[in-house]
Amino acid sequence: MFRLLTALLLAASPAIAAEGPSVRPPNIVLVVADDLGWGDLACYGHPTIRTPYLDRMALQGQRWTSFYSAAPYCTPSRAGLITGRLPVRSGMASEVRTVLYPDSAGGLPASEVTIAEVLKRRGYATAAIGKWHLGHCPPYLPLRHGFDLYFGIPYSNDMDAAPDGPPTQIEQPRSEYFNVPVFRGGRVVERPAQQSTITRRYVEESIQFIRANRERPFFLYLAHTMPHVPLFADAPFAGRSPRGPYGDAVEEIDWGMGRLLQTLAGLGLSRRTLVVFSSDNGPWRGQQGLGGSAGLLRDGKGTTFEGGVRVPALFWWPGTITPAVVRDMGSFLDVLPTLAALAGAPLPRGRVLDGYDLSPVLRGTGPSPRRTYFYYRSAALQAVRSGSFKLHFFTRPDGNDERPQRVDPPWLFELDRDPGEQYDIAAKRPDVVAELRRLADEHLRGVKPAEDQVAKRH
Repeated sequence: MFRLLTALLLAASPAIAAEGPSVRPPNIVLVVADDLGWGDLACYGHPTIRTPYLDRMALQGQRWTSFYSAAPYCTPSRAGLITGRLPVRSGMASEVRTVLYPDSAGGLPASEVTIAEVLKRRGYATAAIGKWHLGHCPPYLPLRHGFDLYFGIPYSNDMDAAPDGPPTQIEQPRSEYFNVPVFRGGRVVERPAQQSTITRRYVEESIQFIRANRERPFFLYLAHTMPHVPLFADAPFAGRSPRGPYGDAVEEIDWGMGRLLQTLAGLGLSRRTLVVFSSDNGPWRGQQGLGGSAGLLRDGKGTTFEGGVRVPALFWWPGTITPAVVRDMGSFLDVLPTLAALAGAPLPRGRVLDGYDLSPVLRGTGPSPRRTYFYYRSAALQAVRSGSFKLHFFTRPDGNDERPQRVDPPWLFELDRDPGEQYDIAAKRPDVVAELRRLADEHLRGVKPAEDQVAKRH
């Protein structure tokens, strides 16, 4: 199967080269994996997970090494991605609950402006396929937030777990152990979700959307359910990876990327389409061998150490993106302003945006404007980065749900030299500690938390 897709992509390369410059806004395909760690792709150094199509994207496009999600958990991270705003500003970050659950009553407020709504003003067709996790009640579903089409699950695939399921339901999962619904539009069409085929079906739905809208600009937001635990893979991939079930799930996602790239090439759309691939947060280390890896980065999901929020990020757009390994900083918060700039769409008015336009980096005309990153875990600021230096004020070891522990005196790490955050240099650089404290205080004075949506329950 991999050889067939490789041959088709190579055979399509003359057609790609022959396409003329875009005369319309670019198509945009934004793909987000769930709980995929910074070190889980071959192009980021994983020794046994095979990701040839994502590796090709990295080679032909840009691979960012200091790209951050918006939070170390699903709901706030996705809220930050789709709005370009810190989740605390939209009420999608909470100190009561980390994410939305099946009994949640809240969701992304109608007052927020999403990427889909920004792009619709430029005539884009829009689709959300996959995991949403920004509210499953009718007022919060994707069709209420600028998407023309929605197919997927409303929250994490381990929710709605059968209370009398076997103790091995995570290690040896079956779809019926998790009563997760599948939505099409605003209606449930399958329950429980048949998770062994969910990745393939997301890809098939995505291809149908691309084909149906090839004559106009389109925005496809494909949010994979995997490799969030419980892990499922379709028959051609199950048991195939040396990395076990986790590798099976990641390799099927990579295959899906190959299908999407093949479709774009076959339709002559490659040079008209920006494809972005990333992950919503770091790996779920508490799942041990069933979870992923952050490589040399410290810790994982649920923490504000680098392993919790620094994620893989690939940008691919033949003929426009300058191929490179980018060491500048970028973030989920930068995606909305970047896509708006590339599409020629105005930014939302009357609100604070926390992102920057990264298009100069993509086009090879300038550096990233992002110089700082503020690390939130739920609604609390826990650390700040400026340049290479990162200062920790609070921590939650291993992502547990205990109250945050104040770090006093704060820890200071120089990430370019110490990406694993092993060597505290605060005592040696009091000047840097003082400057980062000042930046954090100044930042917090400009942040007004919104009503907590995540804490609301039925």
